[in-house]
Amino acid sequence: MHVIITGGTGLIGTALVQNLLEDGHQVTVLSRSSQKKQSPALDGANVVGWDSRTAEGWGHLADGADAIVNLAGAGIADRRWSAERKRQILESRVDAGKAVMEAIRNAKQKPKVLIQSSAVGFYGPSDDRELSERSSPGSDYLAQVCFEWEASTAGAKALGVRRPVIRTGIVLSTKGGALPKMLLPFQFFIGGPLGSGKQYFPWIHIADEVRAIRFLLESPDADGPYNLAAPNPPTNAEFSKQLGEAMSRPSLMPVPGFGLKILFGEMSTVLLDGQRGTAEDRTRLRFQLHRSRPRADRRLAEQEVADDLHTQIPRACAAFGCGRLSSADGQHGQDHAAADPGAGSPCAGAGGQRRTDGVHHVDGSPAGALGGPIRGRSRR
Repeated sequence: MHVIITGGTGLIGTALVQNLLEDGHQVTVLSRSSQKKQSPALDGANVVGWDSRTAEGWGHLADGADAIVNLAGAGIADRRWSAERKRQILESRVDAGKAVMEAIRNAKQKPKVLIQSSAVGFYGPSDDRELSERSSPGSDYLAQVCFEWEASTAGAKALGVRRPVIRTGIVLSTKGGALPKMLLPFQFFIGGPLGSGKQYFPWIHIADEVRAIRFLLESPDADGPYNLAAPNPPTNAEFSKQLGEAMSRPSLMPVPGFGLKILFGEMSTVLLDGQRGTAEDRTRLRFQLHRSRPRADRRLAEQEVADDLHTQIPRACAAFGCGRLSSADGQHGQDHAAADPGAGSPCAGAGGQRRTDGVHHVDGSPAGALGGPIRGRSRR
């Protein structure tokens, strides 16, 4: 299978590239940065330059390709949202979608499937309401971005190209994204919930994200939007408490919402608002998350956290004493893999083995000290 990936140098894209290459697929990564072309994470992939706005220089590759995965877009939480930054966030996504559509329209043999990235922010901030793939879009800035992001490739269906849309939650991985930033205050015993802590925290393990994308790529019946987040998401306060317990740290220092608004401005909505997403359409496809599932028995969930920290990953890693925390190929990871050959490297981002037991599972190894076992509580 030949897969073209935009945004292939980001957190999700890099893990997906590695996963596809491991299975012997041909991968083309579109990159704007000459430095990223040399990234060891992309070894084995065909890295092609693009301007992220047109099909110039790469569009011919879409002719005969099996799939395109469109993940491209400027970082949401990289900096405060000035008017210029908000424009960049939106235009980088819409322009990339238009470029992908240009390539598909010009291809004589069109790709069979286009995976279009989006986020659970599509629904806007929510209270206790459950949000399925059929819920209406929100009206805030992030919801507008997601709506236009999805719309940028909506014409693919008319061209005969299947188009699953992935509305992703907060991706947890020790290799980047939100988790390392969340761990830091707990390391210094000042961790706690953000704002009121009542906002829902729709998270997904990086291994589950990659497996879900692979499933949607390879499932001919998969089309339309899919919420990629753990079922029964915890609130921010619940998640913070479990994070503290996993690190043997208290979760008693709430960060005032007004302080976050002063510090981050409008961007604080990323931290202070959330969505309680459900996955009706994903469930109908008999696709189950493996590393992002809640446990009805909370004590079992906490024990799994403890087991991962004490037996698979040294406590020095959990406390950031190990400089190789996110190394997928160093001796540190090899030592763990030797102890449990079937689990893959616990320090890897998206490794592991797939199961074939009749139900489509995501079966990734832990993404690091805390990337996999943190669970949301089942609500009673």
